[in-house]
Amino acid sequence: MKQNMVKKVLTCLLAAVMATSLSACGGKEKNNSGDSGRISADQVKKDNQADSESSVESGEDATGTKRTEYPLTITTYGRDGAEYTMTYEKAPERVAAVYQGSVETLLALGLEDRIVATAGLDNEVPDDQKAAFSKTDYLDEFTPSKETMTMLEPDMIFSWVSLFDEDNLGSPDEWIEKGTNVYINTNTAVKEDSLENEYNDILNIGKIFDVQDRAEEIVNQMKDTVAHVKTLAEKQEEKPSVMVVESMNDTFTNYGANSIAGDMVTNLGASLANPDASSVGKEDIISADPDVIFVVYMPYTGDDPETVKEENLNRILKEESFQSLSAVKNDRVVPIMLSEMYASATRTQDGIETIAKGLYPDLNLDE
Repeated sequence: MKQNMVKKVLTCLLAAVMATSLSACGGKEKNNSGDSGRISADQVKKDNQADSESSVESGEDATGTKRTEYPLTITTYGRDGAEYTMTYEKAPERVAAVYQGSVETLLALGLEDRIVATAGLDNEVPDDQKAAFSKTDYLDEFTPSKETMTMLEPDMIFSWVSLFDEDNLGSPDEWIEKGTNVYINTNTAVKEDSLENEYNDILNIGKIFDVQDRAEEIVNQMKDTVAHVKTLAEKQEEKPSVMVVESMNDTFTNYGANSIAGDMVTNLGASLANPDASSVGKEDIISADPDVIFVVYMPYTGDDPETVKEENLNRILKEESFQSLSAVKNDRVVPIMLSEMYASATRTQDGIETIAKGLYPDLNLDE
């Protein structure tokens, strides 16, 4: 099982990438966080301009068969499993969304008119969300300070647990005391990550904003894809063994049974070759000799995605001691973006499809 160490490593890694003091990146002018490796907020806005004025309809006009009955009580989770139960008297009208999945979930639900500010994009939003994103106020700060957030006067803040601290957004308790509700991506806070947690987050946001039909449509697509692939996989004589790894210099983070990636693998009918380890060395990978190796990579704003992907793949493909691995010899080393399988929100669909195609390359997923 994935131990606390995995969560700690991921949190530290991602926090380091977001922090203003990251020294590993080259200097660039006008970056949006004080981090010398980030491009400017103006460039983020430019990169996320839509080619055409197509967009998801605004949630203001949403009508559906399911309606939220207010007051609505929702529980979200903070550090060390702390529970925060809040009551929504009505749908929030001034929500601040910080980090990729939070922003994209609101846009996917057509709620851009409810967003008072966005921040923290590491990648461009999907093309079909760019027109909606352009309507939002994208902040100069990659991670807004508590002072900036206070001036925005949000009635809800939606983000990751690692950003709710004194050096960033402030603590959940402070905001709740002020009458501002918070919603925290569950898989950034709990010890055991799962697909179900991502589903529930999307459904909860749908309830909070009274767009339940839209939320259920997104989640049902994910569930239907999983069920479809699992049915097709049952016809296969052999189920592939799998490892999902991310290079961490001399070792690899192993995404095991208690990760979203691991949950995807098992739900899609395959098995994890090393389900319990939080990290592995070269000798562990050689000993496991999985049929398929998924290599985690993550391009950040200003990076060339193909370069980052190739560099990470080559840590498996070009490693001399790995040349005897079945996955290397049979061309079964598959890239997957971190954002598709960690706190993945609406990108969970992409992760499911990436893993399904890697597991069963000969299956027609459109059948």
